[in-house]
Amino acid sequence: MKKFFYLFIAILFITRANAQVGIGTTTPNSKAVLDVSSTTRGFLPPRMDSTQRNAIATPPAGLVIYNTSIKSFQCYNGTAWYSTVHYVGESYGGGIVYFIYDNGQHGLIAATADQSTGIDWSDYNKLRGATGDGLNAGIMNTAMIISQELLDYNQTGDFATKVCADYSVSVGGITYGDWYLPSKYELNLLCLQKDVVGGFANAGYWSSTEYNSINVWYHMFDINFQNLSSKYGFLRVRAVRAF
Repeated sequence: MKKFFYLFIAILFITRANAQVGIGTTTPNSKAVLDVSSTTRGFLPPRMDSTQRNAIATPPAGLVIYNTSIKSFQCYNGTAWYSTVHYVGESYGGGIVYFIYDNGQHGLIAATADQSTGIDWSDYNKLRGATGDGLNAGIMNTAMIISQELLDYNQTGDFATKVCADYSVSVGGITYGDWYLPSKYELNLLCLQKDVVGGFANAGYWSSTEYNSINVWYHMFDINFQNLSSKYGFLRVRAVRAF
């Protein structure tokens, strides 16, 4: 009898009421099948890396795990695994995520291939005011360059920022068209993740950051080195976008 009493006390925290189960509460919420309550402990789902996750045969839609490879919760939607936060190397937004901040809520995406294997930055030695550097600075640089270049340049011709702005890609019925030429800083971040993104040549890539009316910053991806080039240089282009 005493054993039964102790067992009864031990399971008081797990109560069934109207098909609800409460852990840590005797009054589980009527809208929940399972109501877990605690002010000192958390809930731990299954924890595994991406290889172990991929070994799950025919996962059902709604299956949730914590992926230790990307340090994020993931849920299977019936077709693919998706995360509660974004991570470097994720296929997302028309390209590959190569930088994140705000705990994975925002970041930068690179196109999956070069938009040009060789093109000039400008046909004129004029200062475009595109000296911005840092995170998301390439957005403003690209807009400033294009608005002024089209006044001077052959309207049917291409140049580095224009091939980025003209680029678009559709994935899952969504078209992504807000691409731009990365700033010097954003381009350096991209080079650091070149193996994750893939498809880069051992060559120089344009940034959108001007140095003066003649020279622009570019990045050598084979040796991870930034230098200056004349705007008439013939370098490669990889578009990026922010989210």
